[in-house]
Amino acid sequence: MAKAKGKAFRLARRKRRIRSRIQGVPERPRLSVFRSLDHIYAQIIDDTTGRTVASESSLAMKIKGGNIGAAREVGKALAEKAKAASVTRVQFDRGGRLYHGRLKALADAAREAGLEF
Repeated sequence: MAKAKGKAFRLARRKRRIRSRIQGVPERPRLSVFRSLDHIYAQIIDDTTGRTVASESSLAMKIKGGNIGAAREVGKALAEKAKAASVTRVQFDRGGRLYHGRLKALADAAREAGLEF
């Protein structure tokens, strides 16, 4: 139990450190990614107004499993929603996680679909 608490604490500390440096503004909002064991969630946030510009998740898309394929689909769909909301440039907030696996797949798919970061 102590190991799990320490791991969660370190993740929260990394997330806080990253968020102190990344600020979503109207010209370049923040693309925040959260992954759980079963699903992956992404949203584009303008921090100055506290408004979510676009969001997508594997849960909302009814994609079974939180795997790399699901992350690619979420990234592609999120980029399409962002373009519809006239957002083309974003800052990527990985949420304290390593840029690897599902996060990387989501980011690559969003880039291929037209988002710049």
